[in-house]
Amino acid sequence: MTTTTVFLLIVAAFVALALSFYQYLFKAKKKGKLPFFLAFLRFVTYFAVFVLLINPIITRKDYETVKTPLPILVDNSLSIQALGQDTLATTLYEKLTTNTELKEKYDVQLFTFADGFESGKVPDFKGNQTHIDQAVQNLKQLYRNNNYPIVMLTDGNQTLGNDYVYSFSESTAVYPLVLGDTTVYTDLKINQVNVNKYALLKNKFPVEVFVQYSGTKPVDAVFKITKGNTVLHKQNVSFSNQKRAEAITVLLNAERVGVQTYKATIVVNEQEKNTYNNIKNFAVEVIDQRSEVAIVSAITHPDLGALKRAITNNKQRNVTILKPNEVKSLQDYNVLLLYQPDGSFKTLLEQNKTAGINTLTITGLSTDFNLLNRYQDDILFKMTSQQEDFTADFNSLFNLFSLDDIGFQQFPPLAHPFGTVTVKSNTASLLNARVRNIATDNPLFTFSEKGASRSAYLLGENIWKWRIESHLQKKSFEDFDVFIDKTIQFLASNSKRKSLVVNHENFYNSGEVINVTAQFFNKNYEFDENARLNVQLKNKATNTTKNYDFLKGNNEYKLNLDGLDAGKYAFTVTENNTNTTYSSAFEVLDFEIEKQFVNPDLRRLKQVAHITNGLVYYPDQVTQLISSLIANENYKPVQKAITQKSPLIDWIWLLVILAATLALEWFIRKYNGLL
Repeated sequence: MTTTTVFLLIVAAFVALALSFYQYLFKAKKKGKLPFFLAFLRFVTYFAVFVLLINPIITRKDYETVKTPLPILVDNSLSIQALGQDTLATTLYEKLTTNTELKEKYDVQLFTFADGFESGKVPDFKGNQTHIDQAVQNLKQLYRNNNYPIVMLTDGNQTLGNDYVYSFSESTAVYPLVLGDTTVYTDLKINQVNVNKYALLKNKFPVEVFVQYSGTKPVDAVFKITKGNTVLHKQNVSFSNQKRAEAITVLLNAERVGVQTYKATIVVNEQEKNTYNNIKNFAVEVIDQRSEVAIVSAITHPDLGALKRAITNNKQRNVTILKPNEVKSLQDYNVLLLYQPDGSFKTLLEQNKTAGINTLTITGLSTDFNLLNRYQDDILFKMTSQQEDFTADFNSLFNLFSLDDIGFQQFPPLAHPFGTVTVKSNTASLLNARVRNIATDNPLFTFSEKGASRSAYLLGENIWKWRIESHLQKKSFEDFDVFIDKTIQFLASNSKRKSLVVNHENFYNSGEVINVTAQFFNKNYEFDENARLNVQLKNKATNTTKNYDFLKGNNEYKLNLDGLDAGKYAFTVTENNTNTTYSSAFEVLDFEIEKQFVNPDLRRLKQVAHITNGLVYYPDQVTQLISSLIANENYKPVQKAITQKSPLIDWIWLLVILAATLALEWFIRKYNGLL
């Protein structure tokens, strides 16, 4: 309490005493103990009121000793077990965490890390990935603005995240305790395989393989890629002290549709400590994008040959030129190109009303527009018998698919009857019509999309001149052919929405996170938050099945299938309320990234220790490490003074005293007839 507060309390006591004396003793007619007792009660009442008003504060100081934190980071990944260091790692961290002198000086805490970060967990060395950087970032959050050492039991081989070498703070000294045999053995490993997830049928796809060598003498090896028992590629490679890595690029044929699994292998005659990393499986999903396109025309025109050449420039397209009465089955085609439909197209158009094949309609001087008005409702044609030439204006706001302006304004005009063209809803124009350099509101090339149905309309003939002009300008037909190919690709794609949409990969590496997400939509295509989704998963090799339930997330349902063995799996997702199903399959490839290592990454661990002013230690030096930490004068316990302020008497107790004294005084006065 301050001097002022003490003075006020003394004054309050004198004032309370004076008032009590004046009221009960100064004019008292009766002598005895009763007036003195009543005066005492009145004194307590007055003094309690004064104390309540003054509110004196008492300040106390407590002292607390704060130890420097000493986090013990233990690598809990499978690589420690693969290197045969799991038992040794357990012995080492137990020595560190149970040392009495170390615990007296430091706040010793055990942390484990693999693909996650946990506190106080007993390591089981089964983590599928090593994420050292994540562990460092978590420690930064736990011990902000602190100067502390870190003991890290690890092999230094990180498989996930940012480079941990530069992740540690400058105020943190790192003492790596190296796990693993640092002796350099002869070892060849396939470090990485780069390959696209998808390839087109009958095309070649590139595979890039990085092979790495560790050893002291020159070796010769054989690299090969196989599919089943078939060797697809084989070549000899050599390594030495000067040549420790090689990138091998191979082109493979995509011959079958679906997920195709391959195996890359490196074989050497030398004895290796670890042969698991000599093999790496990879997979590619081969997609059949072949499209059957029927060009239907009742007349002969140069446009037909130009369009066929432009479309077939993509080897995935097959084009057939037919007359309307030669079309046997519409189901044989993905896209119909209707060139200047006339009365002979009536039967074909009737059939397509049921078949729903996407169409590209090209109109011109020989087109029956009344027939088109009856069989489509995207554009209303009111044509005259007068001919007009239309040039093109490129619409840069067109967004149905990506296409650059290939110089459409410089192309020759297209011939078409003059008249009124009224475009209805759900259409987007790629090219607008221009007459004698005057822009019009009429489209020249427009697209329509209604649910699963897609249509395109080119209003003008003589497009063969565009292909010739494109070649004259660019010395190549490529730009024009890409323009036509993207149009066909748009029409060949089916955009029909499904009520149950499941997102998954077709293959995973064992040890990876296997996440499957799903969305279920009601009849208005709104996300249904009350859907009940489950999946039945079947291992094709063992025929065992398991059932899982999806968990609702943010506008999607999620399922985690971690821990699956390598193999092929088929699954069916079912929405229980509507019995809507989705069936597919995926494959888990046999690949454990944590089993790829032969030696610890000593170079990087030394680099971390050097940058943070720490020191690298080996398992047989753990006693020296403990002694060094105990003797280190940079980390001393700090004694902190904690100041606590509290009222001399809590106001609640003062109110209780006031109520008690006033009540007691009233009853005594009442009993003795003094009221």
